[in-house]
Amino acid sequence: MRVPLVKWAGGKRQLLEKLNERLPKKWGTYFEPFVGGGALLVYLHNQRRINKAIISDLNGELINFYRVVKNDPEKLICELHNPIFKNNSVSFNEIKAEFNEIIGTKGSKVKRAACLLYLNKHGFNGLWRVNSKGKYNVPFGHHTRRSLPSDLAIMNFHKMLETVTIFNYDFKKAVKTARKGDFIYFDPPYHPISKTASFTDYNSNGFKFQDQERLANLFKSLSDKGVFVMLSNSRIQIIEDLYAGFNIKHVEAKRFINCNGERRSGIFEIIVTNY
Repeated sequence: MRVPLVKWAGGKRQLLEKLNERLPKKWGTYFEPFVGGGALLVYLHNQRRINKAIISDLNGELINFYRVVKNDPEKLICELHNPIFKNNSVSFNEIKAEFNEIIGTKGSKVKRAACLLYLNKHGFNGLWRVNSKGKYNVPFGHHTRRSLPSDLAIMNFHKMLETVTIFNYDFKKAVKTARKGDFIYFDPPYHPISKTASFTDYNSNGFKFQDQERLANLFKSLSDKGVFVMLSNSRIQIIEDLYAGFNIKHVEAKRFINCNGERRSGIFEIIVTNY
């Protein structure tokens, strides 16, 4: 039984049952261009419903992490056994500083992957955030205990990725090879439902409404080609208007990114399908 290795803001673990209800009966290649934590990818693999998959994300550090898990899992496991990875603010800030020295570089792939995994598990709510210089600036999460995936969990994820192609592409380029009968799940950064709900970073340049429009146009062109397409997003009228004519379902979900627990429920999202 495989489980996601990272906790990603906007992850779909709480929506899996509702997504499952709306899956196509069968498909060819599975595409996930905004992979994040890959909750649906893992779920479908556990259900043995994926023979071939293509995943992508513009977050280069996330993609480096997945490539290391795929190609060098033993080296990653060895790196994670370093005693520096402790659950306290001193270790967290030291590792964050080290990570920011090598973030975005071509070298130190295993070190970058290990740092990202540790910071993701011990930072605030699995949030990915960078400053204007592209440096990671999420604070320590004050978790009750150290939390890193087991060696077995990493190796199981590695085995899953053996049949997965991994790209660091824009979403349009990531699905360029999709054909009739393939299945794409789009889980873009959600459009803010208020001026204060602005966790929409796709990369350091953000994900603007123009990107939402570009995605909606791609959704339509893929539908015209006979590709099965499913998308999640905020329940907000300007987003629903982009997908007028397709099947739109309203679903309730929890947003664990909110620091106020009372505001984490009662949030409605949409699931759009062309079938």
